[in-house]
Amino acid sequence: MESETYQREYTDDFVNRWDKLIGWEGRAKGEDGFFEGLLDQYNCKSVADIATGTGFHAVILADQGYEVTAADGAEAMVEKTKENARQMDVTLKDAKTVDWRELDKVFAHNSFDSLLCLGNAFTHLFDEDDRRRSLEAMLNVLKPGGIAVIDHRNYDKILDHGYDSKHQYYYVGSGVDARPVIIQDDMVRFEYSYPDGNKFHLTMFPLRQSYMRSLMDEAGFTELHSYGDFEKKYDPENVDFLQVVGRKPRH
Repeated sequence: MESETYQREYTDDFVNRWDKLIGWEGRAKGEDGFFEGLLDQYNCKSVADIATGTGFHAVILADQGYEVTAADGAEAMVEKTKENARQMDVTLKDAKTVDWRELDKVFAHNSFDSLLCLGNAFTHLFDEDDRRRSLEAMLNVLKPGGIAVIDHRNYDKILDHGYDSKHQYYYVGSGVDARPVIIQDDMVRFEYSYPDGNKFHLTMFPLRQSYMRSLMDEAGFTELHSYGDFEKKYDPENVDFLQVVGRKPRH
C-alpha cells in the first residue's frame, strides 16, 4: 500500500457524505470539550488542524475563538471544510491542501501553538519513512513548548481480539455503519455503509500504541502521554480510540 492511497479513496461522493458519517452533534457530545480542555491546559491560541476532514474540529474551535488553520491531504475535504465554515459563519485563518510530509515547506517553522491530527488520519501513512518525515515536519512547524495531538483507533484491540465498537465517540451518524472487512498485521480495510446501500472503503495501517509513542519519541517529542476515549485512566483493551499528546521541547 502507498501513503497516497487515501487520496483515491476519498471520492467526491464519499466526501459529500462524510458529515452524515461523523454526526457532528453526536461527536461533539462524545468528546465533551476534550480538545478545548487540552488546548487551554497548554495555553494554545493558534491551532493547525492538519487532518481537518470536513472541518468538524476546525469550525468548532474557530467558533470558540481559537486561531485555526485547516489543512488536509485530500483537496475535496478542504473544499468541504471551507463550505462548512461559510455555512456556519465561521472564519478560519487559512484552509489549504497540504501533504504532511511537506508541512514545514508550506508553513514556517515555529508557527503554531498546537497541531491536531485527528480522526484516525495518521494511519493513512503506510511507509515508515513517511511517518517519520511527517512527524519531523510536525515538530518543525510547532512553536517551542507547543503540542501535537494524534489520535487513532485502538488497533491493538482490533489485531489481538477482533473488532467491536461502542460507536459512542466517532462515526456516530444515524444509520451509518463503519467496520473492518479485512484485518491484517500490515493493513486494515474499513467499509462505510450508508442506509441507501452505498458503500465506501478506506485502507489503514494498524498503528499499535507502543509503536506510535516510540515514533513520536524518536522524532523529538517529549512529555508523551495517552488518553483512551478522552479519559486519562482507561482500560487499553476496552477503549475504541487513543489520543497521544507530545510536546515540542522549549529549548
